[in-house]
Amino acid sequence: MSRDIIYCAAGNRVLIVCGIIGVCQREKLVLGEPIGSFLKKALQRLEYRGYDSVGFAVIDKDRRITLRKKKGKLAEIENILGFDAFDGVVGIAHTRWATHGEPSDRNAHPHIDCNGCVVVIHNGTLQNYQELKELLISRGHLLRSDTDTELIAHIIEEKIREGLTPLEALRETVKTIKGAYAFLAYICKEPDKIFFAKNVSPIVIGLGNGFNMIASDIPAMISHTKRVIVVEDGEMGYISPDTIYIEKDNNTPIDPMSRVITVDWTPEMIDKGGYPHYMAKEIYEQPIAIRSTLAGLPDQITDEILRILLRARRIYIAGAGTSYHAAMVIDFMMRNIVDLDSRSFISSEYLSTLRSLDDNDVFIAVSQSGETIDTLMAMRRAKSMNAKVIAVTNVLGSTIAREADYKIYMRAGPEIGVAATKTFATEVITGAYIVEKLCLVRGIECSQLSKEIRISPSITELIINKYFKEMESLSKILKEARNMYFLGRGSTLPISYEGALKVKEISYIHAEAYPAGESKHGPIALVEPGFPVVFTIFDDEYGELIINNIEEMKARGAYTIIAASENLERQLKLANKPIALPTMRTPVASAPYVAIHQMLAYNLAVSRGYDPDKPRNLAKTVTVE
Repeated sequence: MSRDIIYCAAGNRVLIVCGIIGVCQREKLVLGEPIGSFLKKALQRLEYRGYDSVGFAVIDKDRRITLRKKKGKLAEIENILGFDAFDGVVGIAHTRWATHGEPSDRNAHPHIDCNGCVVVIHNGTLQNYQELKELLISRGHLLRSDTDTELIAHIIEEKIREGLTPLEALRETVKTIKGAYAFLAYICKEPDKIFFAKNVSPIVIGLGNGFNMIASDIPAMISHTKRVIVVEDGEMGYISPDTIYIEKDNNTPIDPMSRVITVDWTPEMIDKGGYPHYMAKEIYEQPIAIRSTLAGLPDQITDEILRILLRARRIYIAGAGTSYHAAMVIDFMMRNIVDLDSRSFISSEYLSTLRSLDDNDVFIAVSQSGETIDTLMAMRRAKSMNAKVIAVTNVLGSTIAREADYKIYMRAGPEIGVAATKTFATEVITGAYIVEKLCLVRGIECSQLSKEIRISPSITELIINKYFKEMESLSKILKEARNMYFLGRGSTLPISYEGALKVKEISYIHAEAYPAGESKHGPIALVEPGFPVVFTIFDDEYGELIINNIEEMKARGAYTIIAASENLERQLKLANKPIALPTMRTPVASAPYVAIHQMLAYNLAVSRGYDPDKPRNLAKTVTVE
C-alpha cells in the first residue's frame, strides 16, 4: 500500500513548550472532531510547559502521513499549519523547547526517517547524541535537522531494515540511546499503533472508548478521559485504539489495568474560567487550594512519618525554584519551632550537599510536578545512601511520588501558569501542618501556629480581594524600574526570595532578594533615588530588627514598599507604599502574604506588555539537568 508524505514547513515566528500528545482511534471522528482539531486543543492545554515550535503528523487508514511543523506560537501559526483540516486514525503532535539545535522550522518535531516510514516526537535529551549522529551519517542516513530526536527515527529505521518487528526495533533502540527521554513513534508497518518509551521524562496514557491516548501531561487528555496510567522509567510499549501494551526493560509485560488511576480534574479546572491569564486565575484559586490541601492532610500525615522525622539525625529538604522557597519555610519551622536539625537546599546542588547520609537521615523532596529532574536526582542520591524519603507534590502518580518511601499530596488542583502560585501556598501549608503535628507529639505549645493554619484560607482570600487592584496601580508606578530589591529577615526571607523570582521571571525586571541585614554589605551600593525596595514583615521577633534596614534604604532615596502585619504601625509609617495585612505571627503567614508579591509581579508583567503565562526561556516542568 502506498504511503504519501505531505510535508510542510511554513512561515516564521517564535513559541515556547515541551509537550507531546498522541492518539489512536478506530475510525475517523470517534473523538467527536477531526483528529487535527483534537491535537491542536491538546497542545493548547500544554502551552504552559514552554516551547519554541509546533508540529503534528496525522495518518489515515491508507497510511498516508501528513506532517506539518513550524517555529512559532500556536496562536500565531495554527491557521498556517491547518490543524482543523486534517483527520485520520492516528495522530501525534508536539510543542518543542529547544535543547539540540536552534528554534527553527526544520528542528521542530515530528521527525522522520529516510524512508518516511517512522515518525517520532520526543521530550528530553540524548547524552550519546554526537556518537549516534556520526554513526548514522557513516551508514548513509540523511539527517534533516540538528536535533537528537531525529536520530531515534533513523535508529528504528535501521532495526526494521534488519528484519525486526516494530516492538523488537523499539527494544533495540532503547538499548542504543542514553539520556532522558519520553518519545512516541509511529511505524508504518503496524499503522494502528503508537509506540513509546520512557526514561526520566514524564509520559501518561489515557484510556478511552474506541480510542487511546498518550501525552506528556494529563491536561492534554482531560477533555476526553479521566482514566490514566502513569508510565514508569524503563517502560516501553504501544497503544492502539483497543489495546495498551507495556513492558519493562527486561521484556516482561505488565498488566496495565492494575495501574489505572482516575483523576478528579475537570476541563473547567484547566481552562481560564473568564480570567485574562491562568496566573490570575490561580492567584484567586489559592484560598480554595489551601482549604482542599488542609482537608486532605489528616489521612496522609501518619504516625510513622512523624516518628521518622522526630528520630532523624538530620532532615534535608530540597526543592527547585518556587518549591525551594517553600522548602526554606518548612526548614525554618522545623528548626525554630520543633528544634529539629534540618537543612533546606537547592536541588541542583545535591552533589555537594548530600555527602554522607545513612538510614538515620530523612530527605524531603518538594516538587509541584513531581517530575522536576534536579529534585528527582537529589532524591535518588539520598535513597542510594539509605536515607528515608518523603515526597511533597501536587501530582498523583508522579515519578517523585512513586519512588519516595512516603508521599504527601497537596490538593491544589492543576496549575497551568509557568510561574507557580497556589502550589507555593499549599507546599507551605503542608509543611506547617506537619510541624503542628510534630509539636503535638513533642508537647510543644503551638496554639498560634494551629490558629494561623486554620485561618490561612480566609486571610489569603481577604488579601487577594483587597489588594489586587492596588497592585495593579502600583505596577504602573514601578513598570519602568530596571532593578528591585526584596528584603526580609528570618521568617520573611523565603517569601522575599519568592517575590524577587516572580518579578524577574514574568516581568523581566531584574529583582534580587537579600537578608535585610546583609544589604549594607554591598547591595545598598546600587540604591539611588526611586529604587524600589520591597520589605515583608510578620509580627514576630524580626519585626523590630528590620526597622534600621528600612531607614538605611530611605536615607538613600529608595522607594519603599512595606507589606507588614497591620499592627506594625511604626514600620508601615516608613513606607512610600504601605500594605497593611492581617496580623500574623508565625511563618504560616508566608502562604497568605506571598499573594502580594504574586499580584505585583503579575501586574508588572501585564503593565509592561508581557504574557505572564508564557515567560520566555522557561518551562513549567524542567525534565533535563
